[in-house]
Amino acid sequence: MAAARYACIAAAWASLVLAAGASPANAAGASPANAAGGINLEGIAVQGSLMIGRVEVGAKLWLDDVPVPVAKSGEFLLGFGRNAGRKARIKVTFADGRTASRLLRIEQREFKIERIDGLEPKKVTPSPEDLERIRAEKALIDKARARFTEKSYFRSGFIWPAQGRISGVYGSQRVLNGEARAPHLGVDIAAPKGSLVVAAADGVVSLSYNGMFFSGNVMVIDHGLGLGSIYAHLERLLVKEGQRVEQGQPIGTVGATGRVTGPHLHWGVNLFRVGLDPALLVPAMPAAGK
Repeated sequence: MAAARYACIAAAWASLVLAAGASPANAAGASPANAAGGINLEGIAVQGSLMIGRVEVGAKLWLDDVPVPVAKSGEFLLGFGRNAGRKARIKVTFADGRTASRLLRIEQREFKIERIDGLEPKKVTPSPEDLERIRAEKALIDKARARFTEKSYFRSGFIWPAQGRISGVYGSQRVLNGEARAPHLGVDIAAPKGSLVVAAADGVVSLSYNGMFFSGNVMVIDHGLGLGSIYAHLERLLVKEGQRVEQGQPIGTVGATGRVTGPHLHWGVNLFRVGLDPALLVPAMPAAGK
């Protein structure tokens, strides 16, 4: 996807979150089509993107027959993963029994292949004992991502949590030490060890954990309505679980813990377990010295 297209999507997201307190139908860029069938929906449907929606209070919602949690206010979020198909259907049942549906067309992307060599062999092909540990640690992250908080902390908008060179992009097929592995569901920011990491948006720390096999020292922040962000490979964790944090607040420092070849921050954004592209939520990384 061209850089100009990224900028367009990030700008669209920024216009939505700045419309805090207003219904999405009145947000910047809204049109009658956005409110079709009583479903107000804003944003751009593309693999890796996030959309904000609102329905009447008391309505129930499904995306391709999967229930979508809706806040008491009627606000909800939709996220489209790396492998999202070309179409998705939203269905809603209102409190009075009326029903409606909308068909969304999801823009498809081409993803890079990224080759990373020099990793510890055991970090690429873990032993049975390490696999058991990995499963237990994944369960902790999954639990942190499963939270549904009625607060819309994400209305603060998002900023880059660290400054540095983008060394890994969302959606890329990873080849580790010559072996194909799962796609990369985040952005890697290479920076000197000890560089400051800040909260990308307002939220509450739902996980702060030292020493995971893959992620090293890791933190997850709950931004509300099922949206969360993860910060991995940290050197130091500066905030604790349950702590309320604000956008730009220091939460840790860049490290080289877990499965790495050098110091960097892995930054990911999830809607529950659906991995989204953080780069679609922020402007381009500022050039060094600016």
